[in-house]
Amino acid sequence: MSAQPDAGFWSGRSTVVTGGAGFLGRAVVRDLEALGADVRVTRSAEHDLRDGAATRAALDGADVVVHLAANVGGIGFNRRNPAPLVYDNLMMVGNVFEQARQAGVAKLVSACTVCAYPKFTPAPFREDALWDGYPEESNAPYGLAKKMMLVVSDAYRRQYGFDSCVPIVANLYGPGDNFDLEDSHVIAAMIRKYVEARDRGDETVTLWGTGTPSREFLYVDDAARALLLAAERLDTSEPVNVGTGIETRIKDLAELIHRLTGFEGETVWDSSRPDGQPQRFLDVSRARELMGFASAVSLEDGLRETIASFEATAVRS
Repeated sequence: MSAQPDAGFWSGRSTVVTGGAGFLGRAVVRDLEALGADVRVTRSAEHDLRDGAATRAALDGADVVVHLAANVGGIGFNRRNPAPLVYDNLMMVGNVFEQARQAGVAKLVSACTVCAYPKFTPAPFREDALWDGYPEESNAPYGLAKKMMLVVSDAYRRQYGFDSCVPIVANLYGPGDNFDLEDSHVIAAMIRKYVEARDRGDETVTLWGTGTPSREFLYVDDAARALLLAAERLDTSEPVNVGTGIETRIKDLAELIHRLTGFEGETVWDSSRPDGQPQRFLDVSRARELMGFASAVSLEDGLRETIASFEATAVRS
């Protein structure tokens, strides 16, 4: 049984969520408001976190900061934008930590990414393997920029006694995800392809790669709960994996979405497109030990919710 956030901790607590209008951010803000926190959301149009003064203005008065803002996308986006992914994310990391410290923030939770792991990490990924090699090339600029949060968190804890933590979050999915076919992550892209193909009566759906790599998929509501538990309970700058600990092959994922969407055609794999990292799933025992977190939503149940959400809201071609 997984722990639940404590309303006594959050009630009336001034909390800033950077990237709070984004996919994960909306779930975090929803949960914080339900727990009675005094929540402020920062948006890039109002506060450019690449600028120190703008970051300070965004964080002033906060007791807790949950840092989710990032320049991020799928494999296609990563391949087209390596330089902005490094620059934007590094600048945001530096400014959020420094300005949060100067503003007297009591706790900073800064979400990291599984993309930070080396390309050939033995699975399940354990936190002590994080520095054993270079990330998968297509997402290395993003993954390395985010991995610097672990270095900054440790340095600021030792230098200033600043309390921050950097949970490493698995691949996310759920209602409200980005369903753009070029820039989305794998589940959102698959759902859109299968639903639209079903609606058009297509005979085939073409997917990227070979289908042989594996991933781990965490439902967005589980991730939001984990970040709140991290704020309450995670008093270390050591990396902590947040996920399900369950490995799913991309081909098996496709078959599941194929079935759940009711698509009646065939799936074709385009092996000229990149697969990305060959195997990726996490050892999640440290999250259980340090903050009582375990995922609660199964992949099939989460996919049903995500498909229903896309069908209800999307403007489809």
